[in-house]
Amino acid sequence: MKSIISEPIPLSIPTLGGNEWTYIKECLDTNWVSSVGSYVTAFEESIASYSGAPYAIATVNGTAALHICLLLAGVERDDYVIVPNITFIASANSVAYAGANPLFIDIEEGSWQLDLNLLEEFLSEQTEEGASGRIYKKDGKRIKAIMPVHVLGNMAEMDKLLEISRRYGLVMIEDSTEALGSRYKGQHAGTFGELGCFSFNGNKIITTGGGGMIVTSDEEKAQRAKHLTTQAKADPFAYVHDEIGYNYRLVNILAAMGLAQMEQLDEFKAVRTRNADIYRQELSGLEEISFQNIHPEVEVNNWLFTIRSSHQENLIKKLLDNKVQTRPLWVPMNQLPMFGHLPYIQSEDISAKVHSECLSLPSSSSLKEEEVRYVAQLIKSCIK
Repeated sequence: MKSIISEPIPLSIPTLGGNEWTYIKECLDTNWVSSVGSYVTAFEESIASYSGAPYAIATVNGTAALHICLLLAGVERDDYVIVPNITFIASANSVAYAGANPLFIDIEEGSWQLDLNLLEEFLSEQTEEGASGRIYKKDGKRIKAIMPVHVLGNMAEMDKLLEISRRYGLVMIEDSTEALGSRYKGQHAGTFGELGCFSFNGNKIITTGGGGMIVTSDEEKAQRAKHLTTQAKADPFAYVHDEIGYNYRLVNILAAMGLAQMEQLDEFKAVRTRNADIYRQELSGLEEISFQNIHPEVEVNNWLFTIRSSHQENLIKKLLDNKVQTRPLWVPMNQLPMFGHLPYIQSEDISAKVHSECLSLPSSSSLKEEEVRYVAQLIKSCIK
């Protein structure tokens, strides 16, 4: 197959076509480059307005946002936090940062989101109500919170998940790091639980290079989040700190970039949706290819388009040989050495199957239609 491209096609890279230069230059010209500056507040207000969350607190990255949310939720040492077994490592790592342990639940076959039926069965049969909250019968440890992850920008049935979490007394912290722009029944990802988090890493739908955001409707938690992320400084002048805090505040120069990116978010979503539609159209006739199921009530941001195929290894080789970047989904958390000893609740280990068969395709907001069709043709030629 003759290549129509002269440069490699990356997986997901930033698209910097707005006011990034203008806003960052203003930071440089005025010398407001650190964590104190007007763009930090403006970026927070932009995320809050877009998501519908009353409060937004900017952090240095999405992992830091998750860590702070766990502390705000009252997660303590040796607690369990329920986490899906397929996720980026940051979800589980943030639980470890809080001194707690992730308790892994397998994913649903079609959507690759947390298996809600399995979750409900586990909570009903293997946990009980104790003096300190929900207790895992097997070892007597408390399960304090649940961290659903909106994998690849998709979402589970959030009303059902919210009902389950409330019934069993679990604080919900939404890992929405991949889901900026995604909604369930019109409500934005990250706003269903008590706390939600976004990431603005370089490969996300918008980027600040590195950055994150906490969103919440709880004013007290919002104030404490800002306090904790600024070293828990209790006095605006003197070096008085009233608890252990963290140097987690996003800096002004990166927030300026984030604000410029937010101004283009709807355009980015439109391009990614168009390209996802093309992938589906081009590949839908192949029995060896399947797609992530999207619930009818979910408006997905199409952050990273991913397919599933038993030909995963051959497809990855074919794409890489033709200068098209691709990657498999993350290694399941229970297979990693530092987490392998922790509880993993599953019936068919869908996580392992999905990991061994999925690959993500180029999805940048700058990706051209002809490039999408070229990638699809490579896949079809490999399978045929």
